[in-house]
Amino acid sequence: MREERIATRESYGKTLVELGKENENIVVLDADLAGATKTNLFAKEYPERFLDMGIAEANMLGTAAGLATCGKIPYASTFAVFAAGRGYDQIRNSICYPNLNVKICATHAGVTVGEDGATHQMLEDLSLMRTLPNMTVISPSDDTQTKWVIKEISKLEGSFYVRLARLATPVIYEENQKFEIGKAIQIGNGTDGTVFATGVTVAEAIQAQEELKAQGIDIRVVDVHTIKPIDQDIIVKCAKETKRLVSIEDHSVIGGLGSAISEVLSEKYPAKLERMGMKDTFGKSGKAEELMAYFGLTAKAIVEKFVK
Repeated sequence: MREERIATRESYGKTLVELGKENENIVVLDADLAGATKTNLFAKEYPERFLDMGIAEANMLGTAAGLATCGKIPYASTFAVFAAGRGYDQIRNSICYPNLNVKICATHAGVTVGEDGATHQMLEDLSLMRTLPNMTVISPSDDTQTKWVIKEISKLEGSFYVRLARLATPVIYEENQKFEIGKAIQIGNGTDGTVFATGVTVAEAIQAQEELKAQGIDIRVVDVHTIKPIDQDIIVKCAKETKRLVSIEDHSVIGGLGSAISEVLSEKYPAKLERMGMKDTFGKSGKAEELMAYFGLTAKAIVEKFVK
């Protein structure tokens, strides 16, 4: 894990520009937040393939669905709270039901939105999106992984929801790292415990892994970048091989990563899972790092789980 920090929304914007050069069918839609979602980078290069739909998220998603029926590959972006929240009906009935080729890339997810406060901190989107038939849900953890997923989904038919963050986080992977949708990544082979993490919490889990090793506790970290379809095999494998199982996410513990893992365990290999995340509460306004500490989404909180 490098010291360099890059927000996954930045990685998204830059990758869209590269995609635009490679495929003229790529079109990008935004809902008056292009500067924040970084789709403005694409708009500058390809203004004829960029649509700013204004503060009309439902209309944006309906338009994206229409473009998909015409052979275009639409990437629709806004904050996660508006994409999954305001646009849920259109995502369900206009995108997922007909299984259209629309890529919803939602930025500013979780409490790490920070000072924008509880109204803008989307903590329920993984839950909403993973229950939808025909929807693939991905939550990349760093710059490298985000670049890969944005390019990869352009090659695949179907509806995708990609969860991106406002907060700049460490670069975890090298540029030549291989990824596969639906296959989580195991980091380390510790048997004292497994920490399943996704998105911004993966870097925190890796930091905790390093700190715990110095105390004689050897854990493994599993980067669950694909929430749906979730990697059942690695969940069962870790349950069999490690003493404790912990999940951590910048999302509600209800319906998100922890719930998805619990569902697998209940059916495949019953085992106890300790879920770290937002405990059935809204967020607060504050700096992202302070909120992560307040709500126990940090490396320190993970370490305390294992040394208490």
